[in-house]
Amino acid sequence: MTNAILFDLDGTLWDSSEQVVSAWNKCIEDKTDRPERFTVDDMHGFMGKTLDVIAAEMFPTISKQEQLRIIRQCFVYEEEYIKAHRPRFFEKEQEVLTSLSKKYKLAVVSNCQVGYIELFMGHCGWPELFCDFESAGATGLTKGQNIRLVMQRQGIDRCIYVGDTRGDELAAREAGVKFIHAAYGFGTVEAPDGVITSLEELPLKAEKLFNE
Repeated sequence: MTNAILFDLDGTLWDSSEQVVSAWNKCIEDKTDRPERFTVDDMHGFMGKTLDVIAAEMFPTISKQEQLRIIRQCFVYEEEYIKAHRPRFFEKEQEVLTSLSKKYKLAVVSNCQVGYIELFMGHCGWPELFCDFESAGATGLTKGQNIRLVMQRQGIDRCIYVGDTRGDELAAREAGVKFIHAAYGFGTVEAPDGVITSLEELPLKAEKLFNE
């Protein structure tokens, strides 16, 4: 029996909101004549959503084609900015994940664009703790479908998904796996199987759910 813990990225494994909002605002200033500028609180509301949804929320008064053109430019700025400015990781993250990796397969599943999880892996310094990762940008699938995809690739029998938003909760339900709410992140949920207020609480919470 192969057990695994899969993670959302933003608000669960790191907080890149300050870096992303700086990069996006700079891109909008440089590449468009749009008046919109965004805050870190705005960015928290965007985290975890797919590219097209974020673009529509950022620029609701322009065409979908133009929305996507601008957001893709923002992603170019974002990648370069994050390469040079390390986002914030959570307390004792490496210690906790190292311990978990001895008992479970670990992987990352996010709604992000291609290249974003790779930035996380490059900055964290311990990518070997993860057996796999997948993104909506790479597959075009829903987060729930990508959870199942990673499970199939890795021969995972039972899985817990850890995330901080209602979208993460719905993805876990779509995939048919248990869900732990990372309540230290950006969002709220409705009926999680477990709640943690820090990553340090995850090992005990995961063990309890796997033993139910």
